[in-house]
Amino acid sequence: MVARKPKFCGWGYEGDGLTPDEHEMVLQRYADHFDVAGFEQLIEPPTPDQVNLHNARVEPPAKLSGFCSTADMDRLSHTYGKSFPDYVRIYAKDFTNAPDIVAYAKSEDDIDAVLDWATGANIAVIPFGGGSSVVGGVEPAVGGAFAGTLSLDLTGLDQILEIDKTSRAARMQGGIRCPDIEDGLRPQGLTMRHFPQSFDLATLGGMIATRSGGHYATVYTHIDDFVESTRMMTPAGTMESRRLPGSGAGPSPDRMAIGSEGSLGIITEAWVRLQDRPSHRRSTAINFDKFEHAVEAVRQLTQSGLFPTNVRLLDRREALLNGAGNGEHDVVVLGFESADHPVDPWMDRGLGIARELGGAYDEDASKAEDSNTSGAAGAWRNAFIKMPHFRDALISAAVIDDTFETAITWDQLHGFLENVSAATEQAIRDVTGRPGIVSCRFTHAYPDGAAPYFSFKAKGRHGALLEQWTEIKKRSADAVIAHGGTITHHHAVGRDHMPWYTQQRPEVFGLALQGAKDKLDPAGILNPGVIVPLSN
Repeated sequence: MVARKPKFCGWGYEGDGLTPDEHEMVLQRYADHFDVAGFEQLIEPPTPDQVNLHNARVEPPAKLSGFCSTADMDRLSHTYGKSFPDYVRIYAKDFTNAPDIVAYAKSEDDIDAVLDWATGANIAVIPFGGGSSVVGGVEPAVGGAFAGTLSLDLTGLDQILEIDKTSRAARMQGGIRCPDIEDGLRPQGLTMRHFPQSFDLATLGGMIATRSGGHYATVYTHIDDFVESTRMMTPAGTMESRRLPGSGAGPSPDRMAIGSEGSLGIITEAWVRLQDRPSHRRSTAINFDKFEHAVEAVRQLTQSGLFPTNVRLLDRREALLNGAGNGEHDVVVLGFESADHPVDPWMDRGLGIARELGGAYDEDASKAEDSNTSGAAGAWRNAFIKMPHFRDALISAAVIDDTFETAITWDQLHGFLENVSAATEQAIRDVTGRPGIVSCRFTHAYPDGAAPYFSFKAKGRHGALLEQWTEIKKRSADAVIAHGGTITHHHAVGRDHMPWYTQQRPEVFGLALQGAKDKLDPAGILNPGVIVPLSN
């Protein structure tokens, strides 16, 4: 089998993406929303041969040369993640921060050799897994204090090492991608059941390092819920936690690894909890005339003890943009699944809660097994999978297309949504001179609150997209923090969110993180500027 290659420019792998008809549909949809006849200036994505890449500042030593590369294509493909500003700079052929070396590690010995050399040679090391960061987490933007930069590609550590079916857990290497996890577990009737939007690209170690959030909106949501133990290599040595179902023995070493974003060490292995593959499923979409009633339905469902697989709210604009509604209703997608028993009674009670709040739904669709493939629920599912490809079409037309996600408790939710939406809408008007589109959905819901996920679109201008996006992003993030939310629910901190992360976390905790980094990474070579601020 020939390995699929991730795209140089765009989401997914070579050959993935929108069909010509879908490309045209996306452009026409947004032209209609912006009330313009069409987009006058469309630019083509660049090809690697059009980039004038600077020479590598350093060469790998002989002991690393067997798995390292300074070839242009390797360096180009490890410069950026998948954020909007990443795309803008790719289209501008700006690869100023391209790594000098890409190391394709196949073993812990390879990683140990890289860390040893980089520590002595003052080379910044940027861990690279799926490359799907949307917050600047993999770009070697590390300041001028280092002699060079190395992108440490971990996708060669891609094996399921052990399956404990009795305990429903598996030991896997950190570079294994999600599709390979599921393919390896399927013969055992097991699943990890963690499906982020970046599923095709995401690696286990990357998901743990960035506190990934999966597609399922309740119960098992964050990667935190799956981690049983971790093994992390640092310049100071290897830290491996004991595999246990739970422990009260002091602060957890796993919690130091989870969310560390490559700043404290390299996650090479983990034991993760698994689930039996579900065999009973029900899903449907429920329409509400009032947004407040849809929100209340989600709150009651999360506090009911029913534990739905999914309870995802789309405001009417979000539903319209993604083909899950006509723009006249707010939509709640409700789903249940089980590997043990039919879920009809749970769905019936969930629908009862919705009905009491004025929710309306298709009775036949709600009773159909596997109904998440049809109707509004199916339209949303298909749009969710296609969404990352929309940007490929929109950026060519200078449409600013991005998202930000957060979380807030129920008691603060309504004022929070109003204030953050208003700040984002005003920023778009000020920056572009015209109204934009701001919509919201709940990606996850908890008994004590929800995770609002905002999408914003604006008609930008080629040559100014980066500056326009930066101002909109700043003002929306300022509003999130000012009104009590978190700067990120599951997209991670990276470099883009650092200014607001340092505001959100307690100052003393920041000192503790700095102390941990100083001990684990004395030379400060690991992903400098992420989680812990740059020292220069």
